[in-house]
Amino acid sequence: MDRLLEIKSLLKHYDLWAKKSFGQNFLIDDEALDNIVNAAELKEDDRVIEVGPGTGVLTEQLIEKVAHVTAVEFDEDMVNVVSDRFSEKENFEVVHSDILEYEIQEKGDYKVVANIPYYITSPLLKHFLQAENKPTVMVVLVQKEVAEKVCGITGKSLITVETQLFGAPEIIAEVPAESFYPAPKVDSAILKINVHEKPLVDAADMKEFLKLVKVGYGQKRKKLAGNLAALYRMEKNEMKVILSSVNINPDARAEELSIDDWKLLLTKLEK
Repeated sequence: MDRLLEIKSLLKHYDLWAKKSFGQNFLIDDEALDNIVNAAELKEDDRVIEVGPGTGVLTEQLIEKVAHVTAVEFDEDMVNVVSDRFSEKENFEVVHSDILEYEIQEKGDYKVVANIPYYITSPLLKHFLQAENKPTVMVVLVQKEVAEKVCGITGKSLITVETQLFGAPEIIAEVPAESFYPAPKVDSAILKINVHEKPLVDAADMKEFLKLVKVGYGQKRKKLAGNLAALYRMEKNEMKVILSSVNINPDARAEELSIDDWKLLLTKLEK
């Protein structure tokens, strides 16, 4: 059956529709679906967390390839759909929960594979990448503009640093708006993040590092010295001297700094 007809048929059967409030855009492009699955490099003994399974199009593929799939779904109606569809699959469970409040139960290695609602992209990445037990790999279908920002292709932002601190992101493929039902107003991209065994910043410094970067990016139009001076209760010129001492342009903006620059700056400020 054509993928669009399949989803429309499922929705009709359950008297449902795509809910804007949940950011529901169902994937109907088989090529994109294959690209997601292939990017995850799934093995028979893998354990996968899927976020927002919806009607179960991706879920169906995952169940056939891995040892266990935990689907976390916020919409109770969709919980019922996938519960019915995969009730006989012993390697599948669905959890009715907001993913941002979901406590990761996996004790060993696991992967995250999902077509996620655009509006939770940044908090969702943080939820997994800053968790005590991080996934080894994340493959997520997100807004193209956000994927480019995460990879630093279109300039850096807070999400760039917060992601690259914990993993190496890359865009696997672009996915046009017409690959979804209903079609969103923007194109998407498949984002893969190979999670580092250890973050690029020591655990003892992580809290202060993230605080520093967040404040640095706090007011985009202001230069870094102005943003950070208030945090450390000093004059802007004093902060410029500190920036210069670690070979950072005193008039730089946050997006001009690398992770190594931020680390050097934090070390200097802590002294």
